[in-house]
Amino acid sequence: MQDTEPTPSQPAAYAPTDRTVPTRAAHKASYDKELVHAILDEGFVCHLGFVRDGAPVVLPTLYARVRERLYVHGSTGSRPLRMTGEADPGLAVCLTVTHLDGLVLARSAFHHSVNYRSVVVHGTAHQVTDPEERRLALDALVDQAVPGRSADSRPANRKELAATAVIRLDLEEVSAKVRTGGAIDEPEDLDLPHWAGVLPLRKGYEAPVDNADLAAGVEPPGYLKAL
Repeated sequence: MQDTEPTPSQPAAYAPTDRTVPTRAAHKASYDKELVHAILDEGFVCHLGFVRDGAPVVLPTLYARVRERLYVHGSTGSRPLRMTGEADPGLAVCLTVTHLDGLVLARSAFHHSVNYRSVVVHGTAHQVTDPEERRLALDALVDQAVPGRSADSRPANRKELAATAVIRLDLEEVSAKVRTGGAIDEPEDLDLPHWAGVLPLRKGYEAPVDNADLAAGVEPPGYLKAL
């Protein structure tokens, strides 16, 4: 998604709150907008948490960032998402995105860890009802997963739009958390005969696989090959 440069009215960092300051490893937390946006823009699957009938619920779903707002995909048949209607006060949610970058193997089992980048967003979600904003959000959701795809596919028709819910969540109460580097062992364990280090993980794409009913002569577009 496109950003603008921070201005006096658009600070470069989110203000910490009681909910965004971690109780453990607070030194790993960051409120820098550039870092938060980079972590969000690299992914397209989030976990959306809320309370339903007094019990916690966490749903994996698609999201997209447009400047200082997240759009989240859902179904109009989902009762929790109906709770985000404009006529209601909205739905209190916690949204998380995580990238796992490596497995950190230490000499002791206790000090094994992972290298990661994560974002946690707290706020109140509202359903998007404005037609123009809904189309913008749906295009953004497609392009978040595959940049350029929304312009290379048929837009949703009226029936499909009626079956699709989009909720928005403003980026206001936000924090990022990052862990990098190798294992941190106890000094007395350094001479133990066990390997220690990082097993890097990476996300990759295989070559596109044609659908069996693809029309003759239709080739994978360049933006897919670029992935």
